[in-house]
This record gives sequence, C-alpha cells and structure tokens, in this order.
Amino acid sequence: MTGSFAHVETLDELALIASGCVMCSLAPSRTNVVFGSGSPDAAVMIVGEGPGQQEDEQGLPFVGRSGQLLDTLLSEIGLQRADVYIANVVKCRPPRNRDPRPDEIDACKGYLRRQIELIDPIVVVTLGNFSTKLLLRTEVGITKMRGVAYAWWGRYLVPTFHPAAALRGGERVKNDIRADLALVRAVIDGRLPSEIREEGGESAARQGGVSDHDDSQLDLFGDAP
Repeated sequence: MTGSFAHVETLDELALIASGCVMCSLAPSRTNVVFGSGSPDAAVMIVGEGPGQQEDEQGLPFVGRSGQLLDTLLSEIGLQRADVYIANVVKCRPPRNRDPRPDEIDACKGYLRRQIELIDPIVVVTLGNFSTKLLLRTEVGITKMRGVAYAWWGRYLVPTFHPAAALRGGERVKNDIRADLALVRAVIDGRLPSEIREEGGESAARQGGVSDHDDSQLDLFGDAP
C-alpha cells in the first residue's frame, strides 16, 4: 500500500519516516534505507533503480564504481554531486540486486513523489531502462528513449543509460551519456531549442530536442499536484 506524504514539509522529515519503513518485503533484509542525498533545492534530480550492496552498507546512493563514473560525467558539465540530488525508485536493496517487484515499487513510490515535489528540480534524469520506463510509462527501451528532453510534470525528464552500462559497454555508451548530460546542461541553462516538439522519441533523439509527453504517466504517483 502506498503511503501518502503530502503533509511532510521537509526532506529530513521524510527521510526519518523512510528510515523506519516496513511497508514492503524488502525491509527485513536491508542494512540501511538508502533515501537519497544531495542538494535539497537542486536543479537536477537523478533517479536510479535501487540500492546495491555498497549503497545498502553505507546508506548512500551510487557510492560504487557506477557512482564514481556518474560523478566524473557530471563534472564534465560543471556539476558536482553536492549540486544535484540522487535517489532511487526503491529505497531498500532488492536481494541479489534483482529488479524491484511491483508491490515493492507501489509501497515506495510515495517517497519518490514527495522527494520530487520538495526538491522541485528543473530536470529529472532517469538512469537506465527501469526508472525510465517507470516514470515515462513506456515500454520503449532506453536506446530509443534517450537523447530527448521530455516535458514531464511541469519540468523536463531526460533519460540516459545507467552508468553500469557504460562500465560494460565502454566509450560508446559513455559518449551517449555525455550527450544526454549536455542536454541536461542546456535545459538548466535555458538553451533548449523550444521550437522542436517531436512526438516520436527516435526522431526527436536525433535532433536532441524536446518531446511533449502525455501526463498520464502521473498515474505512477496518483493525481497530479
């Protein structure tokens, strides 16, 4: 069952509630709740899938090799970890790093919704297939979805590959992430070519433009704020 946190006024208060959460089956096996970290008023919010072993042990998101690569790629567009906010779809580590199950996502999604509301970023960056499909309510894979800034919940959403894919796939994948993060930089600098309004993700991706996206994806969280 999804919790409602509309009454929660700060991230610290929300994190305290999450620290004692037992709303799904992931709670008994966790070491720490990995709530999120970064600037509470960040212009850029990054959403991954779920914590891994190192994140579970330290209670912080993206602290392993993927996180180190993410830090490096962010620095190339002039952002440090302290400038952004990083969270995951689920706050507890799924056993053996499996994909989160629908009931686990449902139990946890209220936290993510309230994080987005409280931080109020200009752009949300989704890392990999899982968070991209979830937030954009699509079955289209990340390869076709990336390269575009989607109009989403009164802001933009930019999908890109998970850093773990770049660790496996080498420079080609890293360069794709670089291109997507350059689009993020353009969004927060107000340099996005607003005249481009492509509906097809693949076509828009080639132009690095904007795609209007149906707000039905807000069903993920319930009614739009």
